[in-house]
Amino acid sequence: MVTTCILQVALPLPLPQCFDYLPPSNVPQRMLTVGLRVRVAFGTRRCIGLILGISNHSEFDLSRLKRVIELIDPVPLFDKELLDLLTWASDYYRYPVGEVVSTALPARLRRGSKVEFRGVETWCITPRGREAELELMQSAPRQAALLKLLRAHGTCLDASRLNALQNHWRPAARRLVAKGLVEIRNKNCLQSRTSSSNHAVRLNSHQQEAVAAIARRMAKFGVYLLDGVTGSGKTEVYLALIEIALQTGHQALILVPEIGLTPQLLTRFTRRFSAPLAVLHSGLSDSERHCAWYSAREGHALLVLGTRSAIFTPLAKPGIIIVDEEHDSSFKQQDGFRYHARDLAVYRAKQLNIPVLLGSATPSLESLYNVGQGKYRHLSLPERAGKAKHPILEVIDVRRRPMVDGLSDVLLGQIRKHLQAEGQVLLFLNRRGYAPVLICHQCGWVAQCRRCDASMTLHAGSRTLRCHHCGSQCDVPEICPECESEDLRTIGQGTERVEHALKHEFADVSMVRIDRDTVRRKGSMEAKLTEIRRGYHRILIGTQMLSKGHDFPDITLVGILNVDQGLFSTDFRAMERMAQLIVQVSGRAGRANKPGKVLLQTHKPDHPLLRILLTGGYAAFCAASLRERQLAELPPYRHMAMLRAEATNRTAPAAFLDSVCAHGSCKTAAGIVVMGPVPAPMERRAGRYRAQLLFIARHRKNLNELFKRLSVVLYQSRGLRRVRWSLDVDPVDLS
Repeated sequence: MVTTCILQVALPLPLPQCFDYLPPSNVPQRMLTVGLRVRVAFGTRRCIGLILGISNHSEFDLSRLKRVIELIDPVPLFDKELLDLLTWASDYYRYPVGEVVSTALPARLRRGSKVEFRGVETWCITPRGREAELELMQSAPRQAALLKLLRAHGTCLDASRLNALQNHWRPAARRLVAKGLVEIRNKNCLQSRTSSSNHAVRLNSHQQEAVAAIARRMAKFGVYLLDGVTGSGKTEVYLALIEIALQTGHQALILVPEIGLTPQLLTRFTRRFSAPLAVLHSGLSDSERHCAWYSAREGHALLVLGTRSAIFTPLAKPGIIIVDEEHDSSFKQQDGFRYHARDLAVYRAKQLNIPVLLGSATPSLESLYNVGQGKYRHLSLPERAGKAKHPILEVIDVRRRPMVDGLSDVLLGQIRKHLQAEGQVLLFLNRRGYAPVLICHQCGWVAQCRRCDASMTLHAGSRTLRCHHCGSQCDVPEICPECESEDLRTIGQGTERVEHALKHEFADVSMVRIDRDTVRRKGSMEAKLTEIRRGYHRILIGTQMLSKGHDFPDITLVGILNVDQGLFSTDFRAMERMAQLIVQVSGRAGRANKPGKVLLQTHKPDHPLLRILLTGGYAAFCAASLRERQLAELPPYRHMAMLRAEATNRTAPAAFLDSVCAHGSCKTAAGIVVMGPVPAPMERRAGRYRAQLLFIARHRKNLNELFKRLSVVLYQSRGLRRVRWSLDVDPVDLS
């Protein structure tokens, strides 16, 4: 059917195509362009979509097409390069383009709000409100509590801070606003310089060479891998390059893997630059995120610092993209739209013809492979900045040694020695809670999650059992539910148990534990890090939240309690991740003038890859690991995708994947090895049974062609009502 104007609209639906609509009758055709949001009817729903194409043709009869209800934007939300990135990512990761576009938008814009500067809403106590707190104590205690909270925190708080400090505060806030006791004000979301200091650190020769190599080609695309040992001053290289970009009137986009790393970099940036800075991560309120997104798009924010999803932020004058800790698996989205922000950063920089810098003390094997292929340029910072020396690494063979809650006698002795010498001690264990197993000593009953194939973790402080996979929790039983014995015992250690043991051994020493259980509230992580740097705590216990990016100059001893966790796993990347953790955690020691020491507890001191890491360093480990990957025909020498299926019925996922294997596209696929289907390593999770199918190809185009042909099967299968499926291109976690 031919008509004058057909709009191809991407909608946030789990369907791979765009949908044809007629333009709104009251809008001139000249106002219609790609990149505008529209409100449309889809079935009985109303949806916000984005125009991705305008055509004179439709496969459907004109009489069947609906008209767009409303044109929301006067100008496109995204420029051509960002739209191309979104459509390319949709095609590469085989994910519905409408949901990809939705991922790139702040929540307010997904709901149809106008693109305008609103600032961040803050709730502020009025002069009348200061006087009303006492009289409300009896009649409206929740309102009185909110007034007290505002007064205690400098009279004004935004939504994210209020969420962290008080539950269900909004009804009380509405009533206080109506009474004139509280008023809503808007503040700018941009960060600015926090001090008058603007002194750049003098760069050493290696740092200068790295900066010069990129500065010579700042107006051209190039991928640079900054391979710098822990404490080598990678951030100073970032700062120098950002300064060059700002001097030429351009913006810098800096990606970090976790929210916990943003405060430290934010402080460094606001001390160094007067340029306004926007922060983007999942911990922000809707108004904060909208304000930061708008400020970057309009060019008001010259620095944009964010986590994974910040890669989709529109930039008015892009100059450089920096990916800090590029090896970190947090850059890979693990559900929904499974993109990798590092890889999209490289693609976006190529589109924009600007440099992208990937920084890490432990580069991923994929990035090192790309260096070997000539795709990335390798820049090295082999020495620590200033007078800091590399820490000494020693292995503690814990076989047949006495242990106290996972702490060997040798490690306890070293802790005492370093505390006496006025050093700080960091103990690393990548497992939170008190103990991962609660067992009955009489009958062998184990506290299992009812929804997952996993044991429940004991959290002693709250007296609860929690599943770290689905979030289920229950009270700790007083007696065994099977034999009624009271002899319930714990097996294994978590950070909570280590903290308990250390408090018994070092009763007079101040210590702090940092894991997801202790830093849930907004601002708690920053507060604890500040206390550590000021020397309030002598012993630090933590998970990988403490393993990277943090600079603690007084730490002289690091103890890694369970190296064996990563030595044996069904995932071929487990050893690489363990090596990265060992190097990153070790790098917290000896960062200033005090020498550092690292002790690794293990039952397998002769493990070959562990010995290579300890004797030859991370570079030797990577060389050996790449040889193993090449022989095994695994990434990065091959390209991989995983098709996962899950259902409440045990047999349905495997049956669905069998039907995919039986399709002609799979049977005739050239150059592709299909493995499975097999149950997932944890077959039952959150009440659903899971199976997976692995595809490995020598050439990526073979995978792309296969999944284009399989799309029809996947989206139209009769089993879809019973089975959920997801495709993970370039998976980093095979569980």
